[in-house]
Amino acid sequence: MTPTASSQAETVPIPVITRLDLRSAASRATRDPAFLALANRGAVPDSSTRTAARSILEAVAERGSDAVRQFGRNFGGGLADGQLVLRGAVLDDSTEALEPAVRTALEEAIANVRRFAQTQRPSSAMTTIIPGVDIERRWVPVARVGAYVPGGGAVYPSSLVMTVVPAQVAGVGSIVVATPARRDGTVDPVLLGLAGLLRVDAVLVAGGAQAVAALAFGLPDEAIAPVDLVVGPGNSWVTAAKLELAGRTAIDLPAGPSEGLVIATPPADPEWVAADLLTQAEHGPDSPAILITTDATFADAVEAAMRARIAIARRAAVLAMALERHGRIILVRDVERAIDLANAYAPEHLSIDVPDLEAAVARVVNAGSVFVGPWAPESAGDYATGANHVLPTGGLARGCGGLAVETFGKYLQVQRITRAGLARLRPTIGTLAAAEGLYAHRDAVEVRFRSTREEARGGGAGRGGRGGGGDRGGRGGRGDNDGDGHGGTYPTSAESRA
Repeated sequence: MTPTASSQAETVPIPVITRLDLRSAASRATRDPAFLALANRGAVPDSSTRTAARSILEAVAERGSDAVRQFGRNFGGGLADGQLVLRGAVLDDSTEALEPAVRTALEEAIANVRRFAQTQRPSSAMTTIIPGVDIERRWVPVARVGAYVPGGGAVYPSSLVMTVVPAQVAGVGSIVVATPARRDGTVDPVLLGLAGLLRVDAVLVAGGAQAVAALAFGLPDEAIAPVDLVVGPGNSWVTAAKLELAGRTAIDLPAGPSEGLVIATPPADPEWVAADLLTQAEHGPDSPAILITTDATFADAVEAAMRARIAIARRAAVLAMALERHGRIILVRDVERAIDLANAYAPEHLSIDVPDLEAAVARVVNAGSVFVGPWAPESAGDYATGANHVLPTGGLARGCGGLAVETFGKYLQVQRITRAGLARLRPTIGTLAAAEGLYAHRDAVEVRFRSTREEARGGGAGRGGRGGGGDRGGRGGRGDNDGDGHGGTYPTSAESRA
């Protein structure tokens, strides 16, 4: 494949990509200092950004819409006329104005994401722990969600699909989208048309920390109620604001710069691998794009292909900067070592193109999304396969996964206990509560087996007649009146000694 020149290509210096040769390190490769420096990153913004974001949140909480508008004027992201919320006919008209080819592509992307999401909807379950003790794990969707969609310098309708469709499948009742306006003070018409196509409640035109604050606190004068969950990718200001709000409003996960790692060896096509790496670098100058391979000659061919593509690329400056700062080529002894490094790095995107594909994929445990084989470019997952592209970055894939239907709901524990069930648990509760010095916890059980109210409710028979033939008289409040075979030997609070 030969890249085609573009009349809009930028002319920029093309960097040499930093190499790390770990072929002699063998099993120690994951402990190499240079690799550790590469892998030990994070998705959390620096403290100064967190502090500044906190002040923005406080201002929006205090001054509402006025503060959001003011920050829009100061930092950008607001509509030219100062309007904050678009809904109803504006969104419907934008949907009708979509070009047919664009609308068809959007509808296919929505259908594919919805199809995959429908397989994820959790179910409720009931478990009988012991007779008389039943626990229900009930899945309930979140009531209101705020979805942040990046914008401003670039627009991402695909992120709107990825955040809204799983929420709809989960059963979320109300969805508000926040996205910044472009530099000219308008919102991308495709994004608005898609919002109408998805039937979201409203589009809040704001960016950064002020947009996240508006979602979390609500804007009463704009009929925007506070949301229960804020999701979606964004820049460091969005991430900082989400982290600051995490104590009062639920969030999905902090999102750092997008990142990609490719494991490829011959006979993979160097041109295709180069294209995949540039796909990642195109996200921005802070985006890591890393190749791990066993073959130095293959690495040379990939780097040459990247340089050729950058020379004619429309976003050459971004590509060159990303590769200069965060591009790496890592040489290893074998594919097994490559997988070890990938698991240690835990990339957002992991592409694998090696001869024994499935054996390699089977060993992957830490990655946001895995792309298997030569016909699975990252861009397919970004737009059309149906997999979600809102994924953990900064190494967070070691401990969590991407956005999914489960993100938009929660499990309630519903505990049903009969008298006989509580009687069976009584010794365990009393012993453990006393061991922790929490005697009121123990007494909340004991009072149910001593009081005159217990006698009025049926004594040893218990509610529903499950009790055994206990002594209904209670024997001074301390006998075995529960029919469970245990003697009533628990002391009262007054008798207890800590």
